[in-house]
Amino acid sequence: MTSICNIPTEADYTGVDIVYLQAETQLSDYLQAMQLANEKAEKRLGDYMLLSWYDRDRDFESPQHSSECHADSAIPGYVDYGLYHGAKLKIDIEKGRFVFFYLPLDLDD
Repeated sequence: MTSICNIPTEADYTGVDIVYLQAETQLSDYLQAMQLANEKAEKRLGDYMLLSWYDRDRDFESPQHSSECHADSAIPGYVDYGLYHGAKLKIDIEKGRFVFFYLPLDLDD
């Protein structure tokens, strides 16, 4: 018996605002990037929850190990986690160097 499963080849960002940022000065680390992203998220969403993120410099993601079960997937685990937990905002800093997914706490937004 053959089963047909549509495996996504890219993430579905329907309903997600995407903000691309290039810092005016070189960011030294993830903490500076997170501070910048959190400021943008607060301006756009008010109260928010950071759902997932990625730091390419350290090849580190949160939730930790979320990409382990996505080894053969075109969609990284931190992206999948953010989207399937209701992210409404993605902030991409320096062309994917740092990526953050946010959920507004006031879900009426």
